[in-house]
Amino acid sequence: LLAISTSGNSGNMTAAVSAAHEREMRVVALTGKGGGRIGELLSPADVHLCVPHSSTARIQEVHILTIHCLCDAVDASLLGDES
Repeated sequence: LLAISTSGNSGNMTAAVSAAHEREMRVVALTGKGGGRIGELLSPADVHLCVPHSSTARIQEVHILTIHCLCDAVDASLLGDES
């Protein structure tokens, strides 16, 4: 599961993280501020990228950059590195 929440407290995202854990799924969480409730729910097997900033715009900019990097990595893995 890829869970994205600026505050880490989004109700639908915390429910999704709990549901993923019930199904023994790993979670990659992109949060901000202090990680919120999502940060508290994560297990050691999960990946947590928390942007330690109070500005929603700055947090979302880092999240967008991270998502673009993940997409590049998936493309390179599936299609080969064209750089």
